[in-house]
Amino acid sequence: MKPEIRKFVHYHEETLIEGGKQAPRPLQMFGVAAVLRNPWAGRGYVEDLKPEIHAYAPVLGQALTERILRLAGSGAVVEGYGKAAVVGTSGEIEHASALIHTLRFGNVYRKAVEAKSYLSFTNVRGGPGCAISIPMMHKGDEGMRSHYLTLQFSINDAPAPDEIVVALAASIGGRPHHRIGDRYQDLKDLGPHEA
Repeated sequence: MKPEIRKFVHYHEETLIEGGKQAPRPLQMFGVAAVLRNPWAGRGYVEDLKPEIHAYAPVLGQALTERILRLAGSGAVVEGYGKAAVVGTSGEIEHASALIHTLRFGNVYRKAVEAKSYLSFTNVRGGPGCAISIPMMHKGDEGMRSHYLTLQFSINDAPAPDEIVVALAASIGGRPHHRIGDRYQDLKDLGPHEA
């Protein structure tokens, strides 16, 4: 049993100017997505999702991680990261969640970029052309707000009702002119009784 992948989609954007001001360092964001047939489509309610999770998640994690590292250049340069899944309208949100909320999927990416933070995520239901929104955070520091980013793109013909889109995102850099501080400064300002 292996995933029936219809296609891979790659996305890259580079922000040079933000707020009318030149970025001191361009923000680069990358996304990769696999469009695959939902293995539970047409089967009604399936109680045990584990056989497909165990068969599909490592394959998807490896294929998507390899592709995003090629786009970014290496795991070492990746700073922000995240994941997402969109299930087609004939599927359950649980089907989207099943393929990305397993260490068999996420650990492949985490290890490749030497991350400490958890992978932020979205899992939703949608149709062809719906927004694929992938929230990101810094791979080594969950409180670094400069890397609270969202990569958004769409695929005109996916997901079909019986498909799932599984995606990863990466950033090189954070928001170009971040100036809201980080979580640790908030905690310090609030003091021990308000945090």
